[in-house]
Amino acid sequence: MEKINAVITGVGGYVPDYVLTNEELSRMVDTNDEWIMTRIGVKERRILNEEGLGTSYLARKAAKQLMQKTNSDPDSIDCVIVATTTPDYHFPSTASILCDKLGLKNAYAFDLQAACSGFLYAMETAASMIQSGRHKKIIIVGADKMSSMVNYSDRATCPIFGDGAAACMVEATTEDYGIMDSILRTDGKGLPFLHMKAGGSVCPPSYFTVDNKMHYLYQEGRTVFKYAVSNMSDVTAQIAERNGLNKDNISWIVPHQANLRIIDAVASRLEVPLDKVMINIQRYGNTSAGTLPLCLWDYEKQLKKGDNIIFTAFGAGFTWGAAYVKWGYDGNK
Repeated sequence: MEKINAVITGVGGYVPDYVLTNEELSRMVDTNDEWIMTRIGVKERRILNEEGLGTSYLARKAAKQLMQKTNSDPDSIDCVIVATTTPDYHFPSTASILCDKLGLKNAYAFDLQAACSGFLYAMETAASMIQSGRHKKIIIVGADKMSSMVNYSDRATCPIFGDGAAACMVEATTEDYGIMDSILRTDGKGLPFLHMKAGGSVCPPSYFTVDNKMHYLYQEGRTVFKYAVSNMSDVTAQIAERNGLNKDNISWIVPHQANLRIIDAVASRLEVPLDKVMINIQRYGNTSAGTLPLCLWDYEKQLKKGDNIIFTAFGAGFTWGAAYVKWGYDGNK
């Protein structure tokens, strides 16, 4: 029997129209462009500021574009996986809302929560489902409305994050292309350093939690930075070695867009020049689960069939990992 691989056959993306610049941010909180650019590398971020719109809106825009680009019949979609940390509601899932908006009749759908590593986890989940032979066509979406949990009076975290979404079609193939290998890890050490204190079952919402600003993202930046650099660097080196990849045959590195200094560290560990690294943090900031697929969306035209691509991410939990993808189509066609 022929081996079934899971290959990405298309990318769609969406970022909101509203641009929040460093200049505007410096009027809201004590910061400036130079400080943000030196420490994080973000020039501007997109914010979904229309009343009543959540993550499912971003996901819908991205997935709709994806279905148009791939000429996909809604009835042919088997499953939808939405990686997000900012769902529209505790329940129902954002993925279920997306199914309705896209008119998908034959798909089942679920949300996946691995913070900034969410898209990486979704990619591996979809690949396994397709390799099992029971699914042929899966939409995976990385979408986050990070502005919904950012405290815009906290100068340490508010410059980092933005809103955005991108989606990939993952399909069955017998060709030797697709999601070839991945190493994913979770260690649980990260809880004290990166979390939202209230709103879950441990600490449900109350006047006290709202008054004490406990529904915002909390991050101990220095610790998270240190873990991110070492874990992302180690795991990318590991996946490269395991698959015979090196600076000469790696076409692209797609790193999570959390901080330009982390991206630099990962690239230099593999001795890959920065012109082979997908970077758009300066335009979008950290869109959490949205960063990896938004990179693909931005760089799609430069991708060629057979390109060796290494994805890597690190997120709250801690969650992290790397994946090796042999790209399946020429992006400029």
